[in-house]
Amino acid sequence: MNDATGQSWDPRSWVADWQPGGGGAPAALARPASTPSASARAWRAGDRRMPLAFGAAAAVLAIGALTAHFSRQDGGVTTAAPEAGGVTAAAPQGPAQIKRTLVLSGVGDLGETLQASGLTTADAEAAAAAARPSLAPDGEIRAILTLEKADDGTRLVRLDASNPDSSGVVVSPVAPGVFTASKVAALLTARIIVRRGTMDADSFYSSAVAAGVIDSLIPVFAKALAFDFDFQREVRAGDAFEAAFSQPVDSAGNPVGAPTLLYAALSTATKSAAVYRFAVDGGAPEWFDGSGRSIVRALMRTPVDGARVSSKFGFRIHPVLGFAKLHRGTDFAAPTGTPIYASGNGVVTWSGMKGANGNLVILRHDNGWQTYYLHQNRILPQISVGSRVGQGQQIGEVGTTGRSTGPHLHYEVHVDNEPVDPLSIRTEGGRILSGEALIAFGKERDRIDVSRAGAS
Repeated sequence: MNDATGQSWDPRSWVADWQPGGGGAPAALARPASTPSASARAWRAGDRRMPLAFGAAAAVLAIGALTAHFSRQDGGVTTAAPEAGGVTAAAPQGPAQIKRTLVLSGVGDLGETLQASGLTTADAEAAAAAARPSLAPDGEIRAILTLEKADDGTRLVRLDASNPDSSGVVVSPVAPGVFTASKVAALLTARIIVRRGTMDADSFYSSAVAAGVIDSLIPVFAKALAFDFDFQREVRAGDAFEAAFSQPVDSAGNPVGAPTLLYAALSTATKSAAVYRFAVDGGAPEWFDGSGRSIVRALMRTPVDGARVSSKFGFRIHPVLGFAKLHRGTDFAAPTGTPIYASGNGVVTWSGMKGANGNLVILRHDNGWQTYYLHQNRILPQISVGSRVGQGQQIGEVGTTGRSTGPHLHYEVHVDNEPVDPLSIRTEGGRILSGEALIAFGKERDRIDVSRAGAS
């Protein structure tokens, strides 16, 4: 069969015109001179291929548009195309964060520490200023820094700073150079600790320390029993004592802050006494015996801690004058500067130098008795005539002013304007709790006794 040009459409006739290796198309594919030109043939071939190309491109564009549309609906994050082999590329990571835990000697070191950790001076000072009001002015500070490393430097993500009692503050950034602070309350519990021991031949202080009593509690222990015992004359080696104190601890059981003495007991060859700490109706804490009677009496037995009785009341040969003379009080020898305490509540009627008495303070007590404190090295400024003092309040220091051969306190007690022996005088007992106060005291006493029994 032939077409209009006379070209045969029989495939067998094409082979006769094609020679292998001829470098061209089979002769049957060549068009006679009357056929369209090569460019025309190319255009016609394009006519058949171009619809397919445009269709494929349109499909690719449509798929891309749909992908972009749904990506915007998911928050504008474009999903990375799969890599060769079908493995998806990992999402980029954020800036690296590091944590540092430091113990600072004080809150004043916080700003320098933040700056040394990479913060700018302005950021370090702003963060430290935000934390400072919630931190103790003295004492160690524990700081945990969460920092973020970035191309433009180091940023503070969070600062946790705590005081020795576990209270503290959390500081966080809210804007460049601006920080907010949130206070953190202390998480503490109280543990009752019991210590027992016997007096050694040296002193009550060394005996108590050896038994595990915290040294800051030893003067408190002595004062709690000062109405019942003269620690210089009545306490001997082998006498037994016991102390119970409350110690605040953090969540890890570490001691935090100062302990509080709750119970003190002492037994000698002649007597025993035990006292409990209790605050009546939210007032100042006082000491009571087991029945709820206050140990406070009109006067304390001794107005100086740890002093030695160097001369008693009565007639003696005066060490300076050289003749027999009534010694109207008791001398307590102690180093210069040892604190002197008011033996009872009263009003100051004399304060200053008075001849052979040296620096002298005279107190008139509520029951009309008077006490004299002679030869003081220094009288405290607030101890002036007309001022009121409380029992156990410091009024001056041991010295050797006036007619004196060495540092000591000459102490006198006058009843009805007559001197009496300070070490032999018996004073009335203290008040007794009753009603709701006695019930509350009983609960506190029992709580302490349970801890004491558990420590046996």
